[in-house]
Amino acid sequence: MRLWTRLLGLFVVLCLIWLVWLHHEIVYTAGIDNAQSADAIAVFGAAEYAGHPSPVFHARLDKALALYQRGLAPVIITLGGGSSKDSGNTEGAAGRDYLLANGVPGEHIIAETTSVDTEQQVDDLSVLAIEHRFHTFDVVSDGTHLFRIGLLCRRAGLIVYTSPRAPLGHIDDLGRAQRMLHELISTTSVALNLHVSALHRWLEKRGD
Repeated sequence: MRLWTRLLGLFVVLCLIWLVWLHHEIVYTAGIDNAQSADAIAVFGAAEYAGHPSPVFHARLDKALALYQRGLAPVIITLGGGSSKDSGNTEGAAGRDYLLANGVPGEHIIAETTSVDTEQQVDDLSVLAIEHRFHTFDVVSDGTHLFRIGLLCRRAGLIVYTSPRAPLGHIDDLGRAQRMLHELISTTSVALNLHVSALHRWLEKRGD
């Protein structure tokens, strides 16, 4: 019993150390903008409503547009599919239309419209990298989302520079805690190579 108690205590301590370290890395990554010259800008999808970006997606697209206008990359990739409840609309297409309306030429936009979560978006970004011979990316998303994106992209062999979107309004302590819990759970599952796509999809929807 003493051995099992000690092992359990060690496991709990290791879990706490992991969570403290991971929390620090997520917060640190969220607070810095590493955007620099790259082959393309990749905007990770968020919800769209009837073909129009949600406020969160809107903010991500605005950040990508600002990077494009600074001349950091010649191409913007909008990532994200749709849901069966949304009459065929997709996040990638909504992002493309928004960028077109804001003066980005169509030949400078690539819309990925099949992925349903962050992992699939990274997989599809890897395919696009091969097809278009892209080697480096500025990736745009919510600040707390970027550490997990960076981890997934590095595992896929992509060179990425993270760039957080601008804050949106006021987020209360509960909202911040929910977002952080979302990332702690999702990133831990990625680190442990757990396949919990259903949980990921639920968490992604909660984060939109």
